[in-house]
Amino acid sequence: MKREQLGGLTTHLTGGTDGRGGGDGPIVVLLHGWGAPGDDLVPLGQEIDAPRGTRYVFPEAPLSLQMGFGESRGWWMLDIEKRQREIAAGRARDLSRKVPEGLAEARTKVIALLDELDRRAGAKQIVLGGFSQGAMLACDVALHTGKPLAGLVMLSGTLLAVDEWTPLMPKRKELKVFQSHGSVDPLLPYFMAEQLRDLLKQAGLSVEWVGFRGGHEIPGLVLEKLGGFLQSILAR
Repeated sequence: MKREQLGGLTTHLTGGTDGRGGGDGPIVVLLHGWGAPGDDLVPLGQEIDAPRGTRYVFPEAPLSLQMGFGESRGWWMLDIEKRQREIAAGRARDLSRKVPEGLAEARTKVIALLDELDRRAGAKQIVLGGFSQGAMLACDVALHTGKPLAGLVMLSGTLLAVDEWTPLMPKRKELKVFQSHGSVDPLLPYFMAEQLRDLLKQAGLSVEWVGFRGGHEIPGLVLEKLGGFLQSILAR
Protein backbone atom coordinates (compact mmCIF):
# COMPACT_ATOMS: atom_id res chain seq x y z
CA MET A 1 0.00 0.00 0.00
CA LYS A 2 1.11 3.54 -0.75
CA ARG A 3 -0.03 6.74 0.95
CA GLU A 4 -0.17 9.78 -1.32
CA GLN A 5 -1.71 13.24 -1.61
CA LEU A 6 -4.06 13.44 -4.60
CA GLY A 7 -6.28 16.41 -5.34
CA GLY A 8 -5.68 17.76 -1.85
CA LEU A 9 -6.80 14.55 -0.14
CA THR A 10 -4.70 11.93 1.61
CA THR A 11 -5.25 8.65 -0.21
CA HIS A 12 -4.29 5.01 0.23
CA LEU A 13 -3.37 3.22 -2.99
CA THR A 14 -3.41 -0.55 -3.37
CA GLY A 15 -3.72 -3.13 -6.12
CA GLY A 16 -2.25 -2.71 -9.57
CA THR A 17 0.89 -4.50 -10.67
CA ASP A 18 2.82 -3.86 -7.45
CA GLY A 19 0.17 -3.80 -4.71
CA ARG A 20 0.74 -0.05 -4.41
CA GLY A 21 -1.49 1.22 -7.19
CA GLY A 22 1.08 0.77 -9.96
CA GLY A 23 0.45 -0.05 -13.59
CA ASP A 24 -2.16 1.13 -16.05
CA GLY A 25 -5.19 -0.93 -15.01
CA PRO A 26 -8.65 0.46 -14.26
CA ILE A 27 -9.13 2.42 -11.04
CA VAL A 28 -11.77 1.90 -8.36
CA VAL A 29 -12.19 4.87 -6.00
CA LEU A 30 -14.04 4.02 -2.77
CA LEU A 31 -15.10 6.68 -0.23
CA HIS A 32 -15.45 5.57 3.39
CA GLY A 33 -18.40 6.30 5.65
CA TRP A 34 -18.89 8.88 8.39
CA GLY A 35 -16.94 8.29 11.60
CA ALA A 36 -14.60 5.71 10.09
CA PRO A 37 -10.81 5.97 10.01
CA GLY A 38 -9.37 7.07 6.69
CA ASP A 39 -8.12 3.58 5.84
CA ASP A 40 -11.36 1.83 6.81
CA LEU A 41 -12.09 0.33 3.37
CA VAL A 42 -8.51 -0.49 2.37
CA PRO A 43 -8.88 -4.25 3.12
CA LEU A 44 -11.55 -4.47 0.43
CA GLY A 45 -8.81 -4.19 -2.17
CA GLN A 46 -7.80 -7.72 -1.18
CA GLU A 47 -11.33 -9.08 -0.95
CA ILE A 48 -12.99 -7.94 -4.17
CA ASP A 49 -12.43 -10.21 -7.17
CA ALA A 50 -11.92 -7.43 -9.73
CA PRO A 51 -10.01 -7.90 -13.01
CA ARG A 52 -6.27 -8.40 -12.64
CA GLY A 53 -4.35 -5.14 -12.49
CA THR A 54 -7.23 -3.14 -11.02
CA ARG A 55 -5.97 -0.27 -8.90
CA TYR A 56 -7.76 0.98 -5.77
CA VAL A 57 -7.79 4.50 -4.37
CA PHE A 58 -9.15 5.03 -0.86
CA PRO A 59 -9.34 8.75 0.00
CA GLU A 60 -9.53 10.03 3.57
CA ALA A 61 -12.40 12.41 4.26
CA PRO A 62 -11.15 15.92 5.06
CA LEU A 63 -12.95 16.42 8.40
CA SER A 64 -11.33 15.06 11.55
CA LEU A 65 -14.06 14.24 14.08
CA GLN A 66 -13.67 14.35 17.83
CA MET A 67 -15.53 11.22 18.85
CA GLY A 68 -13.40 10.03 21.74
CA PHE A 69 -12.17 6.78 20.19
CA GLY A 70 -9.29 6.63 17.72
CA GLU A 71 -9.24 8.31 14.36
CA SER A 72 -12.59 9.14 12.80
CA ARG A 73 -13.33 11.24 9.75
CA GLY A 74 -16.28 12.61 7.81
CA TRP A 75 -17.13 14.17 4.47
CA TRP A 76 -19.57 16.56 6.12
CA MET A 77 -20.84 16.96 9.68
CA LEU A 78 -23.83 15.10 11.08
CA ASP A 79 -26.12 15.89 13.99
CA ILE A 80 -25.44 12.75 15.99
CA GLU A 81 -27.72 13.62 18.89
CA LYS A 82 -30.65 14.10 16.52
CA ARG A 83 -29.87 10.83 14.77
CA GLN A 84 -29.74 8.97 18.09
CA ARG A 85 -33.12 10.42 19.11
CA GLU A 86 -34.65 9.33 15.81
CA ILE A 87 -33.27 5.80 16.13
CA ALA A 88 -34.46 5.54 19.75
CA ALA A 89 -37.94 6.68 18.70
CA GLY A 90 -38.01 4.24 15.80
CA ARG A 91 -38.54 7.03 13.27
CA ALA A 92 -37.48 6.29 9.70
CA ARG A 93 -34.80 8.66 8.47
CA ASP A 94 -36.07 10.17 5.23
CA LEU A 95 -33.20 12.40 4.11
CA SER A 96 -34.42 12.74 0.55
CA ARG A 97 -35.12 16.49 0.77
CA LYS A 98 -31.96 17.27 2.68
CA VAL A 99 -28.97 18.97 1.08
CA PRO A 100 -26.32 18.62 3.80
CA GLU A 101 -24.20 21.63 4.61
CA GLY A 102 -20.74 20.71 3.39
CA LEU A 103 -21.89 18.41 0.59
CA ALA A 104 -20.85 20.83 -2.16
CA GLU A 105 -17.43 21.30 -0.60
CA ALA A 106 -16.92 17.54 -0.33
CA ARG A 107 -18.01 17.15 -3.96
CA THR A 108 -15.42 19.70 -5.07
CA LYS A 109 -12.67 17.78 -3.27
CA VAL A 110 -13.59 14.45 -4.85
CA ILE A 111 -13.81 16.01 -8.31
CA ALA A 112 -10.31 17.45 -7.77
CA LEU A 113 -9.14 13.95 -6.85
CA LEU A 114 -10.65 12.50 -10.03
CA ASP A 115 -9.06 15.27 -12.10
CA GLU A 116 -5.63 14.47 -10.66
CA LEU A 117 -6.12 10.76 -11.25
CA ASP A 118 -6.84 11.57 -14.89
CA ARG A 119 -3.62 13.58 -15.16
CA ARG A 120 -1.31 11.34 -13.19
CA ALA A 121 -2.64 7.79 -13.33
CA GLY A 122 -3.79 7.62 -16.92
CA ALA A 123 -6.67 5.26 -16.22
CA LYS A 124 -8.92 4.50 -19.16
CA GLN A 125 -11.70 3.40 -16.80
CA ILE A 126 -12.64 4.76 -13.37
CA VAL A 127 -15.31 3.38 -11.05
CA LEU A 128 -16.46 5.71 -8.26
CA GLY A 129 -18.16 4.40 -5.16
CA GLY A 130 -18.40 4.36 -1.42
CA PHE A 131 -20.08 3.15 1.74
CA SER A 132 -22.81 5.02 3.65
CA GLN A 133 -21.95 8.74 3.61
CA GLY A 134 -19.28 7.91 1.04
CA ALA A 135 -21.93 6.27 -1.17
CA MET A 136 -24.10 9.39 -1.01
CA LEU A 137 -21.14 11.56 -1.96
CA ALA A 138 -20.16 9.24 -4.83
CA CYS A 139 -23.68 9.50 -6.24
CA ASP A 140 -23.68 13.28 -5.84
CA VAL A 141 -20.34 13.58 -7.66
CA ALA A 142 -21.46 11.28 -10.48
CA LEU A 143 -24.60 13.36 -11.03
CA HIS A 144 -22.96 16.78 -10.82
CA THR A 145 -20.03 16.09 -13.12
CA GLY A 146 -19.79 14.88 -16.68
CA LYS A 147 -16.53 13.03 -16.04
CA PRO A 148 -16.52 9.63 -17.79
CA LEU A 149 -17.18 6.82 -15.33
CA ALA A 150 -17.19 3.11 -15.99
CA GLY A 151 -19.49 2.55 -13.03
CA LEU A 152 -20.97 3.86 -9.79
CA VAL A 153 -20.97 1.77 -6.58
CA MET A 154 -23.26 2.59 -3.64
CA LEU A 155 -22.99 0.41 -0.56
CA SER A 156 -25.63 1.20 2.09
CA GLY A 157 -26.24 4.74 0.86
CA THR A 158 -29.50 6.67 0.67
CA LEU A 159 -31.40 9.27 -1.33
CA LEU A 160 -30.38 12.88 -0.68
CA ALA A 161 -31.12 16.18 -2.39
CA VAL A 162 -33.89 14.65 -4.49
CA ASP A 163 -34.82 18.00 -6.07
CA GLU A 164 -31.21 18.42 -7.25
CA TRP A 165 -30.42 14.83 -8.09
CA THR A 166 -33.53 13.81 -10.04
CA PRO A 167 -33.16 16.33 -12.93
CA LEU A 168 -29.48 15.38 -13.27
CA MET A 169 -30.02 11.63 -13.51
CA PRO A 170 -30.96 11.39 -17.22
CA LYS A 171 -27.57 12.77 -18.29
CA ARG A 172 -26.06 9.60 -16.78
CA LYS A 173 -28.37 7.37 -18.79
CA GLU A 174 -26.95 3.84 -19.23
CA LEU A 175 -24.32 4.32 -16.50
CA LYS A 176 -23.72 0.98 -14.79
CA VAL A 177 -24.64 1.16 -11.09
CA PHE A 178 -24.11 -1.34 -8.29
CA GLN A 179 -26.27 -0.71 -5.22
CA SER A 180 -26.58 -2.78 -2.05
CA HIS A 181 -28.55 -2.32 1.16
CA GLY A 182 -29.45 -4.28 4.28
CA SER A 183 -33.14 -4.91 4.89
CA VAL A 184 -32.81 -4.19 8.62
CA ASP A 185 -30.40 -1.26 8.39
CA PRO A 186 -31.06 0.77 11.57
CA LEU A 187 -29.38 3.94 10.26
CA LEU A 188 -30.56 4.35 6.67
CA PRO A 189 -33.90 2.71 5.85
CA TYR A 190 -34.12 0.07 3.16
CA PHE A 191 -37.12 1.71 1.50
CA MET A 192 -35.19 4.93 0.92
CA ALA A 193 -32.44 3.02 -0.89
CA GLU A 194 -35.17 1.39 -2.98
CA GLN A 195 -36.52 4.85 -3.86
CA LEU A 196 -33.06 5.90 -5.05
CA ARG A 197 -32.76 2.70 -7.09
CA ASP A 198 -36.14 3.29 -8.73
CA LEU A 199 -35.35 6.91 -9.63
CA LEU A 200 -32.07 5.87 -11.22
CA LYS A 201 -33.75 3.13 -13.23
CA GLN A 202 -36.51 5.47 -14.38
CA ALA A 203 -33.82 7.86 -15.64
CA GLY A 204 -32.26 5.11 -17.73
CA LEU A 205 -29.32 4.06 -15.57
CA SER A 206 -28.53 0.34 -15.39
CA VAL A 207 -28.79 -0.69 -11.73
CA GLU A 208 -27.66 -4.00 -10.26
CA TRP A 209 -29.48 -4.17 -6.93
CA VAL A 210 -28.30 -6.42 -4.09
CA GLY A 211 -30.60 -6.44 -1.11
CA PHE A 212 -29.55 -8.59 1.82
CA ARG A 213 -30.81 -9.61 5.23
CA GLY A 214 -28.59 -7.48 7.44
CA GLY A 215 -27.81 -4.06 8.82
CA HIS A 216 -25.50 -1.19 7.97
CA GLU A 217 -22.65 -3.28 6.63
CA ILE A 218 -20.82 -4.81 3.68
CA PRO A 219 -21.32 -8.59 3.97
CA GLY A 220 -19.53 -11.27 1.99
CA LEU A 221 -22.46 -11.64 -0.40
CA VAL A 222 -22.13 -7.99 -1.43
CA LEU A 223 -18.38 -8.30 -1.98
CA GLU A 224 -18.94 -11.38 -4.13
CA LYS A 225 -21.57 -9.63 -6.25
CA LEU A 226 -19.45 -6.47 -6.47
CA GLY A 227 -16.55 -8.50 -7.83
CA GLY A 228 -18.79 -9.89 -10.55
CA PHE A 229 -20.04 -6.38 -11.35
CA LEU A 230 -16.48 -5.07 -11.76
CA GLN A 231 -15.53 -8.08 -13.87
CA SER A 232 -18.44 -7.30 -16.19
CA ILE A 233 -17.75 -3.59 -16.72
CA LEU A 234 -13.96 -3.26 -16.65
CA ALA A 235 -11.67 -4.12 -19.53
CA ARG A 236 -9.23 -6.92 -18.91
